[in-house]
Amino acid sequence: MEHAYTGPEFANGQIAGLVKGSGLNFRELNDSELTRAAAQAIADGKIVGWFQGRMEFGPRALGNRSIVVDPRRADMKDILNARIKKREPFRPFAPSVLEERVGDYFEQTHPSPTMLMVYQVKQDKRAVIPAVTHVDGSGRLQTVSCTTNPIYHRLICDFEKLTGVPVVLNTSFNEDEPIVCSPQEALSCFQRTRMDVLFLGNYMLER
Repeated sequence: MEHAYTGPEFANGQIAGLVKGSGLNFRELNDSELTRAAAQAIADGKIVGWFQGRMEFGPRALGNRSIVVDPRRADMKDILNARIKKREPFRPFAPSVLEERVGDYFEQTHPSPTMLMVYQVKQDKRAVIPAVTHVDGSGRLQTVSCTTNPIYHRLICDFEKLTGVPVVLNTSFNEDEPIVCSPQEALSCFQRTRMDVLFLGNYMLER
């Protein structure tokens, strides 16, 4: 098993009517514009809804039905909990890291594509990515491969170009409910929460 992206996916043609009828401001972007815009929004401190490709199978959001934010901000856990997730303060959020860069930030280097392994964050990197470093110095990471998820990999690469950090905070796209599956569910979650921007297929939606 090389990846967990085995769920349904939705073409841009299926998403277009929903977007145009949403009443929100939107832009249609090509793939490279999409990841650059999302990376810039994350670097600017915005809470980004990210809905792409096939849904993940299993208990973790793996970059296709995710909320993605800046791991460099120590206050980002509190912001996410206050605005969307409402988790207990002790529960950590997870880092998504480029597979080829995992050894730069974590003590262990074996790939962990399904976010089921907990590695120690290197001492000199804990202050760099405080939002995804647990109180014991660990992180339940997802390693992101350019072959299994090229769009999410490119998003993190674009974020690294802006910030020097090849890591983003990744949490599930939901609010007190199962992870969103369809474009309608993603749009509904975006509209009723305090998320800042939604990347739904090749569409960028803002309030």
